[in-house]
Amino acid sequence: MFFGGDPFEHFAGMHGGNGGGGSRRSGVAARDVDTTKLYETLGVDKNASEKEIKTAYRKLAVKHHPDKGGDEHKFKEVSAAYEVLSDKEKRSKYDKYGLEGLGDEGGGGGGPDDLFSMFFGGSRGGRSAGPRKSENINHPLKVSLEDLYNGKTAKIAINRQVIVGESKMCTACDGQGVVVELRQIALGMVQQLQRRCAECGGQGYCATRKKERKILEVHVEKGMQHNQKITFRGMSDEKPNMEAGDINFIIQEKEHDLFKRKGADLLITKTLSLNEALCGFEWMIEHLDGREIAIKSRPGEVIKPEASSSHPFVKIVPNEGMPSHGNPFIKGNLYVLFRVEFPLDGELTKKKVYELKKLLPRPAMDISYDEEKVEVVHLEQADVKNFGKGGAVNHNNDDSDDDEEGPGQVQCQQS
Repeated sequence: MFFGGDPFEHFAGMHGGNGGGGSRRSGVAARDVDTTKLYETLGVDKNASEKEIKTAYRKLAVKHHPDKGGDEHKFKEVSAAYEVLSDKEKRSKYDKYGLEGLGDEGGGGGGPDDLFSMFFGGSRGGRSAGPRKSENINHPLKVSLEDLYNGKTAKIAINRQVIVGESKMCTACDGQGVVVELRQIALGMVQQLQRRCAECGGQGYCATRKKERKILEVHVEKGMQHNQKITFRGMSDEKPNMEAGDINFIIQEKEHDLFKRKGADLLITKTLSLNEALCGFEWMIEHLDGREIAIKSRPGEVIKPEASSSHPFVKIVPNEGMPSHGNPFIKGNLYVLFRVEFPLDGELTKKKVYELKKLLPRPAMDISYDEEKVEVVHLEQADVKNFGKGGAVNHNNDDSDDDEEGPGQVQCQQS
């Protein structure tokens, strides 16, 4: 495949029958598998509803709970059966393929071997767990915020390896994927080395392959989020004696010039002049779906420089955020973070200052004092980072106390 991925194991073998490890689930479904044991454990019919299964479990759990003198093994059986049958996906797999169809999703946190041991008194022995799954391929897909808002379908071409004909077990390693070599390193001393089989590439099976080009239609749904996956099952490279893995397109949300996103909410920052903050404002934005929206303050509404200490002043436009994924008719909110820009030095004339004093609340009160006795000072620009750095630099502060006598110390002189 033309992009990389992360491998993981997936067990798909089924209970019963004598099929080999290379068969797929479609062939397993036809085997004679037990799909009734879990229902019998709970004492319900195979067509039982979720409510009936839950009711039966509660009764049996109370009856067999170890704390109430019940059988601990029976209690574990009941709990494991309920964990499988209460999950729609696990129940569907069990109904088709039996306990082995659950793979490594078995009840009680264990795999299918644990379930076999619990319900049938032993493991499956030599029976195969079915074919493994080849590596999943993860491919980043960069998507604009507009496309995540409106939805989009992208056609992406992939090149994958497919198997031609049947896979055959490698005769060089007998299907083990590794070969063992003995090397004499001294008289009477032999070293055993194990290396990957060069004939099959460590897969244990050999097959003829060819490249296949596929066009995938990737549907980016409304409201999808950063790092969310769009999965195409079984579209990864085919490997001998393995089920084909999946291709996952990972949404990578691009940064937007105007909007910032968190969940289903959007955020924009708006800088107002002092005039706009006090007397009102309105401005136009183009939303992610192309609509033009005029945002306007209410009559008499005042925008503050900040809501509280270290917190900006924020308001919202309800229901103008992102569509919710899975329910695009419900949208988040559009947050507007305000910043108030005060006039620069020298912009206000004495006349304007006089007029503002009359209009604005709480004007500065004139105070009376004797200018010959009171010192008048004015403010200058400063940086709070320099707090504590004022005054003259005293280099003597760096001297060690051992070099000087501190106040109050007494010297003793011996004759």
